Amino acid sequence: MDTQLFGREEECRLIQSYIGSGRSEFVAVYGRRRVGKTFLLRQTLKDHLCFSFTGMANTTGKEQLQNFNLTLRQYMPEASTSENWQEAFAQLERFLETVKSRTKVVLFDELPWMDAPKSNFLPAFEHFWNAWASARQDIKLFVCGSAASWMLDNVINNHGGLHNRITHEMLLQPFTLKECKEYFSSLRFGYSEKEIAAFYMVFGGVPYYMSLMDRKQSVAQNIDRLFFSPTGELRNEKDNLFRSLFLHSDDYVAVVNALSSKNRGLTRAEILEATRLNNNALFGKRLDELEKCGFIRRYEDYANHHRQTVFQLTDPLCHFLQSVVEKNRRHDPGFWSHSQLSPLFNTWSGLAFEILCLNHVPQIKQALGISGLQTSVFSWRTPKDAERQAQIDMVIDRADRCVNICEMKYCREEYEMTKQERERTENRLYQFMRYAESRKSLRLTMVTSYGLKPNTHSSIVQNEVTLADLFR
Repeated sequence: MDTQLFGREEECRLIQSYIGSGRSEFVAVYGRRRVGKTFLLRQTLKDHLCFSFTGMANTTGKEQLQNFNLTLRQYMPEASTSENWQEAFAQLERFLETVKSRTKVVLFDELPWMDAPKSNFLPAFEHFWNAWASARQDIKLFVCGSAASWMLDNVINNHGGLHNRITHEMLLQPFTLKECKEYFSSLRFGYSEKEIAAFYMVFGGVPYYMSLMDRKQSVAQNIDRLFFSPTGELRNEKDNLFRSLFLHSDDYVAVVNALSSKNRGLTRAEILEATRLNNNALFGKRLDELEKCGFIRRYEDYANHHRQTVFQLTDPLCHFLQSVVEKNRRHDPGFWSHSQLSPLFNTWSGLAFEILCLNHVPQIKQALGISGLQTSVFSWRTPKDAERQAQIDMVIDRADRCVNICEMKYCREEYEMTKQERERTENRLYQFMRYAESRKSLRLTMVTSYGLKPNTHSSIVQNEVTLADLFR
């Protein structure tokens, strides 16, 4: 991976402000696997670090403690061997007291791995912060980890010794299309915006996946190499992704699979019916964790006189793994290149483009000139008992009493509206006014790859947004 840090301007600014504050700070950074948490922290903290430790995966508490002892001796050769975590943190305190720097920056990477069963790591860690570090003005403690469920339970939402002790939390999000373009351009890939969008529709804006791309190959060739080659680095990514993030990962995979085929999303009851998981507080916790890690989003859908919470998949890679990778039953190493003109591609690309748009709502609002307006964004469908069914991909409900009814179309050229599509669109608008009981002005908005081809049927469209607008 290239050692230059791309994007993350706001995150870097925040981290520098935490380092320069006049108090001790406890900063928790979390996010999905491969999003660049460790890289961001090491790049921004490298000139300030006084102590850094990385937990080891799949090891015992004794081995974790031994690794910590060895690491501490690199900073303090006279350190003795600690028999437990309480002694280990006491020695770390003594070391930090000898450091002359005005601010003492400490990084614990892969913190969840350090909490081995029966190790008593967490109580010792809590005591280190509560009884010593927080009482000072100069300790800057940064922690991160890919095991999102552990980070959320034991650090972010801790109800024990660390309750309300975090001074800042930072959810690291994938790159936007604009940031992806800056990355590929800086490394002279020569990719067009169309190709970068094709990359995003498969991988999302995850930096690690970008680092695996070979600039000698097209996006489609890279995808074949990474997913469908017998030695592809991402051929088992689905299992690795969720197992690294969550305990009981099968439950999370079941939820994602259920949502993958439903572009509008599903209610909690519909997810339970599709997955056959138990309807309890633990299920709600699973949904919260998937949302906080950016795999899904929730929104309030409103129909006739009532609102209901709907969950929608927003992770491009999860959609690709479920909709495409698992369809390669013949193990074709060139499966993606061979599928470019297939019905499979057309089905996948429609929802993949919608997911791309859902991840770039600020850019859509900017293109519409409504960035400063308060809005709510959701999908919509008619009630099940409606005479004629209709569904709208994206609704932007605006505070100025207007509603943008967004139709998202992925095309290889300009989108040409037919008579049949115009009739279907007019039905959607009518059904929305009827069942959503909206008295606001409706503005039909087309979000397309290359714009709308003018004809007699396109006159019903008030606003256009193109793929180029999403790169801003």
